[in-house]
Amino acid sequence: MGLTGESTGAGVLCGCSGAFQIERETADDKVVALAGNPNVGKSTVFNSLTGMNQHTGNWPGKTVANAQGKYRHQGTNFVLVDIPGTYSLMANSEEEEIARDFICFGNPDAVVVVADATCLERNLNLVLQTMEISKRVVLCVNLLDEAKKKKIKINLEALSQKLGIPVVGTSARSGKGLNHLMDAVAGLTREESETRPLSITYGDEIEQAVAMLQPVLESALGSRLNSRWVVLKLLDGDESLLQSMRNFLGTDILSEKEISDRLKEAKEFLEGAGISNDSFRDRIVTGIVELCEAIGSETIVYEKAEYAQRDQKIDKILTSKATGIPIMILLLLGIFWITITGANVPSGLIADGLFWVEDRLMEFFQWISAPEWVTGLLVQGVYRTLAWVVSVMLPPMAIFFPLFTLLEDLGYLPRVAFNLDNFFRKSCAHGKQSLTMCMGFGCNACGVIGCRIIDSPRERLIAILTNNFVPCNGRFPTLIAVITMFFASAVAGPFQSAVSALTLTAVIVFGVFLTMLISKLLSMTILKGMPSSFNLELPPYRRPQIGRVIVHSIFDRTLFVLRRAVVVAAPAGLVIWLLANIQVGGISLLAQCAGFLDPFARTLGLDGYILMAFILGFPANEIVIPIIIMSYMAVGSLTDFESLTQLHSLFVSHGWTWLTAVCVMLFSLLHWPCGTTCLTIKKETQSLKWTLLSFVIPTVTGIVVCFLVANTVRLFGLV
Repeated sequence: MGLTGESTGAGVLCGCSGAFQIERETADDKVVALAGNPNVGKSTVFNSLTGMNQHTGNWPGKTVANAQGKYRHQGTNFVLVDIPGTYSLMANSEEEEIARDFICFGNPDAVVVVADATCLERNLNLVLQTMEISKRVVLCVNLLDEAKKKKIKINLEALSQKLGIPVVGTSARSGKGLNHLMDAVAGLTREESETRPLSITYGDEIEQAVAMLQPVLESALGSRLNSRWVVLKLLDGDESLLQSMRNFLGTDILSEKEISDRLKEAKEFLEGAGISNDSFRDRIVTGIVELCEAIGSETIVYEKAEYAQRDQKIDKILTSKATGIPIMILLLLGIFWITITGANVPSGLIADGLFWVEDRLMEFFQWISAPEWVTGLLVQGVYRTLAWVVSVMLPPMAIFFPLFTLLEDLGYLPRVAFNLDNFFRKSCAHGKQSLTMCMGFGCNACGVIGCRIIDSPRERLIAILTNNFVPCNGRFPTLIAVITMFFASAVAGPFQSAVSALTLTAVIVFGVFLTMLISKLLSMTILKGMPSSFNLELPPYRRPQIGRVIVHSIFDRTLFVLRRAVVVAAPAGLVIWLLANIQVGGISLLAQCAGFLDPFARTLGLDGYILMAFILGFPANEIVIPIIIMSYMAVGSLTDFESLTQLHSLFVSHGWTWLTAVCVMLFSLLHWPCGTTCLTIKKETQSLKWTLLSFVIPTVTGIVVCFLVANTVRLFGLV
């Protein structure tokens, strides 16, 4: 059963509607928190230990995800909680706040801090901060195999003596050292076990101020919290911690006169010593950093600097002002070329298989003598739409997501954020928006969820509202088909796919430009503010785990997105079939709606059927082209052509020109988010207002851009 904070001794998260939810099978199960910086292999440790015996959810009242898993060792059940990756516990972001609160108030039986052996000194910052909160800390020095390649030697025994806690070396990718890690954890969770963690001193003035306040706090807190750490946070004036502490204790400790008086005296003493509120945290941070450097110099030996120099040499090229952006665009071009060329064959095979099943379904419904409208509604409507979505969407995602994840595993994506940070800062947006924008290439819904990594609520909203300007996987079929028919067809042979990829890249660069422009406009109007600063660590380059990346991408991303698309595409198929087959006055509802929209659509360089296809494609962008074909041919169900040449002839016969193709591409790039993305935005923002605005902003942008392009071209007589 899931135990609440009351039953485990834990409190309620700051701002949460409920307590920490930890699923223990028995009261004897031990809860272990897994903490660590991003990119240190923390999730690899978690996955290697728990295997498939895990589940993911959100912290109560929060959008930040948590993963829990079970592991049995030495006859004891351990519940491992993978808390958010963070560089610090000083609560500058929601992730840091949750990590801090779980370690402090979640009452874990032990805390494992996973550190990167290749940059251990930098990771010790989090280790020391965690040791100030809990006495039951184990340091897991991961990626020892990487450190060995880089000729980095770490004296784990000396490090353990310096820190006063167990230190275990691991290579989680291969599973080495994980048993020793759990041995240390099991030993630490025994009741008689006790460690003596290193105590950090921050200078005479701060230590004297701590001594003034700590005795009265010890009597008030008892053994529930580390009184020294709480004193430091009170002197720092950490409001988020005070709120979390009130929830945990059920009372405000500052309401006690003796504590508030002593706190006032301690702060006055610090002011008299020249330590203001602003400089207090600087003193704390400086003290921790200097101690990290001292410990690192005594326990870490760098035999060769060539690997660090190699990374620096690569970064001089990949993050250079001159070459960083062009290389990034070339990589994007390469990924699109591989996706476009690689998806054709499997897409055709899947379509053949799914439409073979459709034929069998038609035979079955005929065999049972089902009414024609039932057969049409279920088979030609719902099933055929689902078949279209799956056959068109699955192969590109199965190629794009692994390629994208390989870049992430390699360590390149933080360099993308670094390259684009200056542009987003000039747009008064957040540099991390570049990462959420990249996620949007696969699926805008995933990009919206990825906006959780942005700490500032204002900048997170900007990223959510503009994520749709990056074309998702569902819009690629429309873009690629139009580009191939009207622009790449002039080039013969294998160069067609290259021209298609180049044109698609140009369209996407335009989308990125609009993302920054709209972000700037939002930051000057309804979301005014200055861009916030953030720490961006450029992790060392690592050899990606190709097998793990493929499995992770397919199951965690591709199938997840496909499932959500299928859910919204099924009712869309039903509506499309009804509109195409219900006639009033001898004309289908679809044709009547298209006729009503036609005058307005013509001003945008489109026609009524095209605009109606985009409207009906709201649940899934993949079905836009099939709806246009169905409308032009006046058939009652979605249909396809055997070749793009035939499709080109059909479109030209219905008045398409190169201008129509351009406007279709622009509108596909800029129009409203799909149904799945809108639902995701509503869930993430918890606001109907922001969800509607996320719909209106790209729609108005698309209408304005298409209107200007179409009428400018017509004005100059270019078509």
